[in-house]
Amino acid sequence: MSEETSTATQGISLDQKAIDILVANIIPTSKYFEIRFDHMQHQIDDLKTGQKNLLDTMEKRFDTMQTDMDKRFGGMQSDMDKRFGTMQTEMDKRFGTMQTEMDKRFGSMQSDMDKRFEQVDKRFEQIDKRFEQVDASFVSLQTDMDRRFQQVDDKLDKILDRIDRRIDEGLRENRAQAMRMFTFAMTFSAISMMGLIGKFLKLY
Repeated sequence: MSEETSTATQGISLDQKAIDILVANIIPTSKYFEIRFDHMQHQIDDLKTGQKNLLDTMEKRFDTMQTDMDKRFGGMQSDMDKRFGTMQTEMDKRFGTMQTEMDKRFGSMQSDMDKRFEQVDKRFEQIDKRFEQVDASFVSLQTDMDRRFQQVDDKLDKILDRIDRRIDEGLRENRAQAMRMFTFAMTFSAISMMGLIGKFLKLY
């Protein structure tokens, strides 16, 4: 097995010249890369010029479209202005006639309302007179009620004075009775304490 491998390696052995040729043919040189980069740069420049030309043509087309649109909108604007002018004049005429009719109607309504308000004012004047009469009657009633309330107040004052006197007399009697009960309780407690003390001291 070792002999076969050795013969194979001996058959594949190459000299330096053959290796240089293989390297030169298989591995690309820097000149190849320069050529490729130049070709790519040329393609990129072509794309840039194409884009620029496309942008120029698009700008021209947009300019022409803008001019056409401006012309069309200008014509439409003039037509619309004319139509709106005629509509405005017709509307002014119609509103003028309507305004005159409305003024007439409001004038008649205003006169009717004035007459009605005059009648209402007269009725209010009558009502005011009646209220004055009622006020006079209320004044007389107020004086009578004031006199009666004064009499009632006087009677109440007298009754309250009597009640106050009776309450004072009852409070005095209650105080005297409370003092008596208190003295009785104190003497009883003193006697009981003396009895307890004597019992504890065995005095009796």
